[in-house]
Amino acid sequence: MTFPKNFLWGGATAANQCEGAWDVDGKGESIPDHMRAGGLHKRRVMTPMIEPDGYYPNHDGIDFYHRYKEDIALFAEMGFKVFRLSIAWSRIFPKGDETEPNEAGLAFYDKVFDECKKYNIEPLVTISHFELPYALAENYGGFANRKTIDFFVNFATTLFKRYKDKVKYWLTFNEINFGTLPMGGRNLLGILGEDDEQRRYQALHHMFIASAKAVKIGHEINPDFQIGCMLAYITMYPLTCKPEDVLASQELVKKLNWFCGDVQVKGKYPYYMKNYFAKHGIQVDFEAGDEEILQEGTVDYYTFSYYMTSCVAATIGESDDRVGGNLFGGVKNEYLETSEWGWQIDPVGLRFTLNELYDRYEIPLMIVENGLGAVDKVEADGSIHDDYRIDYFRRHIEEMDKAVEDGVDLIGYTPWGCIDLVSGGTGEMSKRYGFIYVDKDDEGNGTFNRSKKDSFEWYKKVIATNGADLASK
Repeated sequence: MTFPKNFLWGGATAANQCEGAWDVDGKGESIPDHMRAGGLHKRRVMTPMIEPDGYYPNHDGIDFYHRYKEDIALFAEMGFKVFRLSIAWSRIFPKGDETEPNEAGLAFYDKVFDECKKYNIEPLVTISHFELPYALAENYGGFANRKTIDFFVNFATTLFKRYKDKVKYWLTFNEINFGTLPMGGRNLLGILGEDDEQRRYQALHHMFIASAKAVKIGHEINPDFQIGCMLAYITMYPLTCKPEDVLASQELVKKLNWFCGDVQVKGKYPYYMKNYFAKHGIQVDFEAGDEEILQEGTVDYYTFSYYMTSCVAATIGESDDRVGGNLFGGVKNEYLETSEWGWQIDPVGLRFTLNELYDRYEIPLMIVENGLGAVDKVEADGSIHDDYRIDYFRRHIEEMDKAVEDGVDLIGYTPWGCIDLVSGGTGEMSKRYGFIYVDKDDEGNGTFNRSKKDSFEWYKKVIATNGADLASK
């Protein structure tokens, strides 16, 4: 195996999906706090007011807020070198536009980072992981309003100063390319109401500026900070070798995968998006100095989520099967198997993706989300035999190793939902990713007790051998 000795093995979570404690210690409402469970395999429903009789799965999450010591101890037992987590914006600034932070919120993360340090685990902090305070969406229109740039910069600066000696690795926004899709208008950008492509791209521009400003300020506060970007990378293949399919795939890849990375790594808008804007009558307003801000605020490393791949066709016929996915579906690839939620499993595609990204950007890469959502069965003796999850991870890690052999500078791997948590898309608990089982069902019932799955001991062995021993038994 070729993983470097200092390779960062770990796991990933998000505050809105695991913390719970949604209204305690001064925390304000976030957009996810307004999302009711949507039912089996269905997307959640946003309600303007939080209904007393409604079930909002994020309100309790998995109660990480009160169980963080227990959870971090379990991560340490697996041997984590890094723990990716996010900070709930509305826990620090309840409405998002305050000038002074909520001390109780800051103190909570002090305790979390101190607990990580106790076990020599590096925190990898996502500043905003779909955590926009609801008041910013309601009162300002989210990032469609340029004022929100300053609110985010104030939030990020507060974190940088408070935790400058506790956190080294930062990410500005989670899956920022989500903003290129209609569904991203609400969850990422904070635009309530009907989708408007003009507003969406203007809001995404404001987010680019906010990120770049934060990167520059962060480096001034602590030059040792490593600050990265994070994208949902949806690897796409042409459905056939027909030239029209190849061109359709290339066009979608540039818009969905390359655009946001090009801006955050290269510090400028690429030609193909300028052309797209011109053809679609989209006018992204730049203020004086914006181009310089983007150039001065480029990221140190590139991180991404990788769950699946899909195929793209210039025209989709009635016989073409559609598949689901993270943010974006596509046409079924007959050579791939599919998860219970319709996501195509493609380990070899991860090697392809790593090589594509490193060839384009030539900066360190980290896979900060990867995993299999599945229904787990608890046996009579309490054991959980998730060989399917072990097989998924084994095959992906094998391809990661090959990419490192190819010369890719891969510095870390944090599988998604290292502990079971609330599904971001549907609010389900039955769609489980973790090495650690949490006793909670889709209606919010359960003890919230933690237990180890078979994959827990397997991943512990993988980390202990730096990826050399991937055997299932």
